[in-house]
Amino acid sequence: MPVPVYRRILLKLSGEALMGQRPFGIDPESVARIADEIREVHALGVQIAVVLGGGNIIRGISAAAQGIDRVAGDHMGLLATAINGLGMQDALEKRGLTTRLMSAIEMRQIAEPFLRRRAVRHLEKGRLVMLVGGTGNPFFTTDTAAALRANEMKADVLLKATKVDGVFDSDPLRNPNAKFLKTLSYRDALSAGLQVMDAAAIALCMENGVPIKVFNLFVPGNILRVVAGEEIGSLVTAEGGTR
Repeated sequence: MPVPVYRRILLKLSGEALMGQRPFGIDPESVARIADEIREVHALGVQIAVVLGGGNIIRGISAAAQGIDRVAGDHMGLLATAINGLGMQDALEKRGLTTRLMSAIEMRQIAEPFLRRRAVRHLEKGRLVMLVGGTGNPFFTTDTAAALRANEMKADVLLKATKVDGVFDSDPLRNPNAKFLKTLSYRDALSAGLQVMDAAAIALCMENGVPIKVFNLFVPGNILRVVAGEEIGSLVTAEGGTR
């Protein structure tokens, strides 16, 4: 059995990760695969918190571009994260795991309000914590919410799950000659405008020294490989380097 290199992780899952190959919504097979991988990591004794996006249902920025008020659009997106959280919670509990769904927006019938101390206590008791509702405010992405929660809950690492192998100097889906960056600094990520996370999220991690690991979620088993310390994906830290 692999030995984990992290004791507590914050996993950021985009809405697209739950969408699979569908153009919209939730793909049960994709959710089941991710739940299986999370269960494997949890079995190693790792404390796991998951922040979910909502882009598979609606994005606030996209809604605003179509004429919806930006604040209303962002609130719609925050509610979409709760739908995704319920789906992931259901998949995990079907696999015998104990979970807690916690929301930055009060919706007591389906989720606990997010309280940092309570969330940490859930982790200490071996429960998986699903975090939805972003930061609870418009104009902030769920990437920023992930960075905020990682800092609040003293996670050892923020795992940013993506659809590419890590960080590149340009979009690898458009440029086949894009250079892969195995390690880089927070400042490099900010100054070069690299598509790691948004600037607010990177700045939050930089201020408190929370490393960001960017990896490809669509390669089966990669969550476990990252937690076991295998050399995959890109690592963003204070020291960095762009080799």
